[in-house]
Amino acid sequence: MNTHHTTDASKAVVQAYMDTLMQGDMDALRAFFDSDTTWTLAGDLPLSGTWTGPDEILGEFVPAMLSRLVPESMEFEIEGLLGEGEHVLAEWNTRGLARAGGRYDQHCLAIFTIRNGRITAVREHLDTLHAKTVVFA
Repeated sequence: MNTHHTTDASKAVVQAYMDTLMQGDMDALRAFFDSDTTWTLAGDLPLSGTWTGPDEILGEFVPAMLSRLVPESMEFEIEGLLGEGEHVLAEWNTRGLARAGGRYDQHCLAIFTIRNGRITAVREHLDTLHAKTVVFA
């Protein structure tokens, strides 16, 4: 297996996922996940923990987070992708207004694991204190 080829293919999947996310096409996002894909949010936020499969990730986790933010105010900015084989580190900024009134300006890092063109696992890290103070106020 050519590691360079694997790295490029893995990065392409994450880039396509991020592009789809920025377009807000939730239905199209489902195709990136397997039924047993896990998304783990680090920390001790109300939403921290592991979510499994597209129904939990896109049907519960993402809406629970977005419900605390004003949709029209949301902006995503990709800072970059670093890849090594089937692992891709994505770095992005999420900005918007929290329904609680504060300004959300979050820097996020997530390690994506890609197999057979699909996302099989994500481990996301962010400033949980900022999220707790602004989003979960």
